[in-house]
Amino acid sequence: MDSRSPSNVSSSSRNFITRERVGVSLLFLMNGFMVGAWAPKIPEFASRLGLSESSLGLMILTFGLGSLVMMPIAGSQIARFGSSQVSKYISVLLTPTLLLLTWVGSVWSGAVAIFLFGGLIGAMDVAMNANAVSVEKYMRRAIMSSCHAFWSLGGLLGSSTGGFLIEHIGVSAHAILVTVLAALMIVAAWRTVLHDAPHPDEAKHGGSRLPRSPLPWLIGIMALFCMIPEGAILDWGALYLRNELAASVTLSGFAFAAFSLTMATMRFAGDLIRDRFGAVRTLRVCAVISIFGLLLIGFAQNAPMAIAGFALTGIGISNIVPIAFSAAGNLPGMAAGVGLSVVTTMGYSGILVAPSAIGFIAEHTGLAIIFAGLSALIVVVLVLSPLARHADAAHH
Repeated sequence: MDSRSPSNVSSSSRNFITRERVGVSLLFLMNGFMVGAWAPKIPEFASRLGLSESSLGLMILTFGLGSLVMMPIAGSQIARFGSSQVSKYISVLLTPTLLLLTWVGSVWSGAVAIFLFGGLIGAMDVAMNANAVSVEKYMRRAIMSSCHAFWSLGGLLGSSTGGFLIEHIGVSAHAILVTVLAALMIVAAWRTVLHDAPHPDEAKHGGSRLPRSPLPWLIGIMALFCMIPEGAILDWGALYLRNELAASVTLSGFAFAAFSLTMATMRFAGDLIRDRFGAVRTLRVCAVISIFGLLLIGFAQNAPMAIAGFALTGIGISNIVPIAFSAAGNLPGMAAGVGLSVVTTMGYSGILVAPSAIGFIAEHTGLAIIFAGLSALIVVVLVLSPLARHADAAHH
């Protein structure tokens, strides 16, 4: 039995920063850092393997398929072994995958490497989110938003330094440096990650069955419907500013930058807001702000107005996903890993699948009407907002 039992909770709830919180935050930082470091490598990866744009599109889809295949497997393993064991061992398997992507020489070995990379990123995502839920229960306070903020920070560090390092020290040296830094983060996190026991009901079955309760599927719709706009902004925001609002190349880069900046900032503040006002009220306010943001983007008359819309949408969407993940990890009578694997798989499929569909529709309609139309998805999130009450179960 772990010494950090619920009887110690009252003293721990007074502490804002505990070693368990630092441990899980490091896992999020490392995962985001790996994803961020991969982004600047994509052009070199494509040229090394001689990929056309459509072939590269299929490779990126393979990354997504890896995630969608391995997320539910991670959920079942968490039910059997606990989130701490699964997240730590998956992080070890993930560490060398960037080297693999750097050194593969053929399309097929590249496809296998990117499938593994996407799969392990996704599997670790489920496991570390399940561990964050355990830490919320242990500390009796919300921490999920700040964990996601550390993921965003890791992504920012990885992506902003990647291009510079590849240019100045070379592709292999960059991959080795990233691998060493990721390994150091895991070493630092290893002994501090909260050890949680497997869920007693699910351990017998391995949590392999799909949940029959509609709750995780409904919360999954919430995650999906606010991650579709996130994917749309990531992939189409700059193009919208450039093509439809005549922005300069520099200015068009501010679409995702404005969204990312407000999202990361609000995620660091999100836990305090949620502890103060409760998950349902926080989610409702966030949903209303993102509806206004998306409408502002769609009806913008110029680039600065649209950039303000992207910033508002970042504020709005920032804490919806962390609240949905907390709710999924606290559903009554269900292992955290099982509920979370459903919600994360549904949510991330929004980022992976929707942008290509948006591109197809945009050819016929333009992007302005799509960004305005995406606000309808957030209206559905608003309707489902009472389900966010499960997120507060972690610390009441």
